[in-house]
Amino acid sequence: MDGVLNEATDKLHKYESGQSDFQTTCGATSHVAHDHLRLVPVEQTATGGDVNRCGRCFADGDSY
Repeated sequence: MDGVLNEATDKLHKYESGQSDFQTTCGATSHVAHDHLRLVPVEQTATGGDVNRCGRCFADGDSY
């Protein structure tokens, strides 16, 4: 599964598959410039770094 990483906030959101651009389940990235966003495998972010998961997208995530 892919996620959308907001590199400005280090927040990972669930990618809304089948949609264009970087649309997420929660819609939080709709106003973010595309140069701050990238698609990454969710599994990759689970093991390290300072990436936080969006609480609206992931049950184990922290706040928005």
